[in-house]
Amino acid sequence: MKTILIVLLVISSIVLIASILLQSGKSAGLSGTIAGGAESLFGKKRATGYEAILERATTISAVVFMLSAFINSLI
Repeated sequence: MKTILIVLLVISSIVLIASILLQSGKSAGLSGTIAGGAESLFGKKRATGYEAILERATTISAVVFMLSAFINSLI
């Protein structure tokens, strides 16, 4: 059981790192953060296609990583 959790932890961490690095930046630097950061954060613009897949992969791998790390610490 512990070996399966460690393998799951390693795979989810690799997927998490790769999906974060492949995503494009959400703002155009410091000026984009001050001027239009709230627009992209709270706006209704949804990612489509490749960006949506990366966003979903990031969310799923982060949840799997946190759960497996938590369960691994309990064991």
